[in-house]
Amino acid sequence: MSVIADIAQSYRHPRQVLRKRVAGGPREDRALVILMLACLLIFLSRWPVLARQAASQNTDLQPLIGASLLALVFIAPLVFYAIAGLARLIARALGGTATGFQARMALFWALLVATPLWLIGGLAGGLLGSGAAVNLIGAATLAVFVIVWGAGIREVEGRSAPAADLPPGPTPGPTPGPTSPTGP
Repeated sequence: MSVIADIAQSYRHPRQVLRKRVAGGPREDRALVILMLACLLIFLSRWPVLARQAASQNTDLQPLIGASLLALVFIAPLVFYAIAGLARLIARALGGTATGFQARMALFWALLVATPLWLIGGLAGGLLGSGAAVNLIGAATLAVFVIVWGAGIREVEGRSAPAADLPPGPTPGPTPGPTSPTGP
């Protein structure tokens, strides 16, 4: 499947998509590409907001874009690697069984899954400025990120799957015990 199809599928079944993404074994090149793509898309989502800010303050747009580029494309990936490492240490202390690669992929994939909403939020921020609509989109973006990351952490750390993610099967019922004949 393509990355776009996997992102769309992650909104319904985040655990299964992440399971498929990490199934091929540790591939740091893929993890880095996913992280850099997410950071690049978040950077691009900031352009309309920065253009509005530059126009309203009557300043040059280029320094704002340069600062955003530095922060989101060069510094943020290092911060996300540190966050993934810290999350992995916390999960290990709580009995998690994931590898470092799996923990990084859970975070990086959650970032990439949330980027469509980041792009919509940036467009809304550029067109509308600040307001309730932009705040609502920001809250939805944060919620998607947290939900997908949480599902990813549960998947890779070996936690039990919720009932919605389990395949259908027979339901356990009472086991029949030995019967004894009753006499008169």
